[in-house]
Amino acid sequence: MTKTASTEPLSPQTDVATAPASGRRPLIRFARLRDLALVPAIIVLMIIGAIISPTFLTLGNLADVLQQQTALALLVLAEAMILITGKFDLSLESTMGFAPVLAIVLVVPTSAHGLGTEWPQWMAVPLCLVIGGLIGAFNGLLILKFQLSAFIVTLGMLITVRGLHIGFSGGSSLFELPQSFMYLGFEKWFGLAASVWIALIAFVIGIIALSYFRQGRSLYAIGGNVDAAKAAGIRTNAVTWTVLIIGGVLAALAGTLETGRLGAIGANMGEQLIFMVFAAAVIGGISLNGGKGTLFGALCGVLMLGLIQNLLTLMSVSGHWFKAIYGAIILIALVLSRLTTGKAQE
Repeated sequence: MTKTASTEPLSPQTDVATAPASGRRPLIRFARLRDLALVPAIIVLMIIGAIISPTFLTLGNLADVLQQQTALALLVLAEAMILITGKFDLSLESTMGFAPVLAIVLVVPTSAHGLGTEWPQWMAVPLCLVIGGLIGAFNGLLILKFQLSAFIVTLGMLITVRGLHIGFSGGSSLFELPQSFMYLGFEKWFGLAASVWIALIAFVIGIIALSYFRQGRSLYAIGGNVDAAKAAGIRTNAVTWTVLIIGGVLAALAGTLETGRLGAIGANMGEQLIFMVFAAAVIGGISLNGGKGTLFGALCGVLMLGLIQNLLTLMSVSGHWFKAIYGAIILIALVLSRLTTGKAQE
């Protein structure tokens, strides 16, 4: 039997119903309005910032904004890919905190709240990433093999992993960190924090993979119509499972970078950050129903939230108002998205 056009994995810019029949790899069309929808808003925010404070557009301030958003950016990258496949992961925020904590207590001495194992210090970052990947893999096992609700599974994992975080850390902050954590948090490459470059490279890899590689484009096919994706020969469970594992690794990497930046890790690392993650992803055009959105749009969502936070700080707005302001901006952005594109954000 000859396969139809639906057998070809979709590109980031192709809707499920209008996938091209040819196998040519599509170019990234950044001119598409839905990809650039936040760019004017980001430009307006930068103009407002320049008017409000002369320090806003300085290289030092902008570099600080980028570094402060690296952890959020990696979490958004992870969640965006998972959302595109039609799933979601609420446990990313707790993975961000637990993975570095467990890695740290395995390598530091008991005098620094370690477990007494005192594994080699060079193992700290690899251990952290492996722990994150294992959490993602376990989520995938429960969701895909046992056919459990992604919402219930990842909510339960969020609570469980948060409890493990508090248990292993003793509910206190850990200040004695492996040198590799400190390096990633403080080192600068070509004038920018290493963490900024790492986050940028991760997004570039993600954008290229989802645009030019069959495995990456299959995420859109799975999120758009999983049955059609199976009929096209895509190993939907394997792809989704891989994305969940990558999401866990990225969350662990986010925790590593944030721990190094702060020089310590507290018992509340990443707490309630998942709301900002979903906000940035949705503002950036990622559909909660799967199959739509681009990583470039998600990155724009991160930048927009970072600029807003910086503006509020420069305006000396009390932190008690931040969440209310974020919520209002999210709602306004969704309304503007509807007016400019004619499509409601799902």
